[in-house]
Amino acid sequence: MAARDWLGGHYDVARPAEWPRVLRYSAVTRCLIAAAFVVLAVAFRASLGWLWAVWVARPEYSHGPMLPLIAAFLVWQRRALLSTRDFTGGWAGLALLAGAVALYVVGVLGAVYTIQQYAFVLALAGLVLSLTGLGAFRLLAVPFLLLALMVPPPNVVLNNLSAQLQLLSSSLGVAFIRAAGISVFLEGNVIDLGGYRLQVVEACDGMRYLFPLMTLGLVIAYFYKGAAWKRVAVFASSVPITVLMNSLRVGTIGILVEHWGPRMADGFLHDFQGWMVFMLSAALLLGVAVLLNHAGGRGGHWRDAFDTGAAVIAGPSAERGPLPRSFGAACALVAVLAALSVALPERHDAAPPRESFAEFPAQLGPLRGQRAALPQEMLEALTLDDYVLADYADGAGAPTNLYISYYASQRDRRVVHSPRACIPGGGWHIEEITQVPLPGGAGFTNRLLITNGDARQLVYFWFEQRGRVLTSEWSVKWYLLWDALTRQRTDGAMVRLITPISTNEPLPAAEARLAGLARQLQPLLPRFVPR
Repeated sequence: MAARDWLGGHYDVARPAEWPRVLRYSAVTRCLIAAAFVVLAVAFRASLGWLWAVWVARPEYSHGPMLPLIAAFLVWQRRALLSTRDFTGGWAGLALLAGAVALYVVGVLGAVYTIQQYAFVLALAGLVLSLTGLGAFRLLAVPFLLLALMVPPPNVVLNNLSAQLQLLSSSLGVAFIRAAGISVFLEGNVIDLGGYRLQVVEACDGMRYLFPLMTLGLVIAYFYKGAAWKRVAVFASSVPITVLMNSLRVGTIGILVEHWGPRMADGFLHDFQGWMVFMLSAALLLGVAVLLNHAGGRGGHWRDAFDTGAAVIAGPSAERGPLPRSFGAACALVAVLAALSVALPERHDAAPPRESFAEFPAQLGPLRGQRAALPQEMLEALTLDDYVLADYADGAGAPTNLYISYYASQRDRRVVHSPRACIPGGGWHIEEITQVPLPGGAGFTNRLLITNGDARQLVYFWFEQRGRVLTSEWSVKWYLLWDALTRQRTDGAMVRLITPISTNEPLPAAEARLAGLARQLQPLLPRFVPR
């Protein structure tokens, strides 16, 4: 008899006459193996501690503490199969561990915890692979995928993904509200119901469902006994289900606010709606697996589509052979890693002195500025250290808005936010984006033409990063790592200029306003943004 494992391979359900031997290590050997994993965890103690803080602080990762427990359960569930496999070891595991050590060193010297956390998952996989060999390690692939999901992706990925999900949730949510016969106006992520403005970016961020639902989709796909493509389909369906259900939640909140008032969008009812939407999303994921069970003529009861474990009947017990030499070499490398975790100095940023934006001049040549302030909720989201926001004009033309955000340190996910992701959230559509020479300075700036109905605006923005003028968010990330390693600096800023284009105004006139402010700005920037 044979059954299918999670990758579509087969394992044996043995007949009594063919019961496989159960292979076990001695108690002393088991203690040595456990000690190797404890030393590995100690080596990564700082990055794991920071990971715990992220799980506690960020709602979209509040499920994080459960992932190691679920992964451990999945390993325990395969214990019968693992006990019948000879652990042959594998030098590929040592190579994977060596790569993780190199990644760890880069993460420590650059003080980038995300790199260190991914290095931990790789190191753990390498240590296990060096012990079990590829055949037995294959049974543990899904638990390691779960551990990879517990690490938050870099912010440059999260911010762009979150912005797109929020916009999609807003659009679909408004469609649901209008289908209920309610008049509503959508501007980016703001849903205007007349007497109440629902900010989707704050109230119903789709990211809060996406990662927990992806994790649940992986677990369901793991237990599902269908073909490999069906398992992939179950996991992949977690993304559209997240978008659809989050949009339904946005629409439901809008309808409730319209009929029963703004209290429907806050407090217990709002949280309860979120819980209900997640439970419905989980039911839909399960429903996808049940429907796929009937694809291809399989049929049968839906409960038969799920495998709760490997049905291996154990035979007589036998002691395993000596530990593989690859595992011994991996343990030595783990000991070196632990020593490095103590020997490598803790890195701190060395941001040069600068003037505060409180001293930023109100007069820039012929341009007179009027200062403004960002809302408190926006400041909490940006986590910046200093900023200036002002409208500059010469009295004859339209004003030009200046915004500079400064970060003394861009470690620990504190990074400049790109207007490329934020502008659509305000209801503006990017019609055109190019790179043009920066007026009055070296390098280039992003030039955007944006529209909102009949309104048009011209935008310049660039990143001032330790003497570099950059236009790409990915270049910002690369130089952050490089300068953290070589200069112990991660300070930097984003500069954005916006001017409206009035009706019948020629585009060169608006271009001249932006260029004029950019030229006046260049000599001043080094005082407030060190180079």
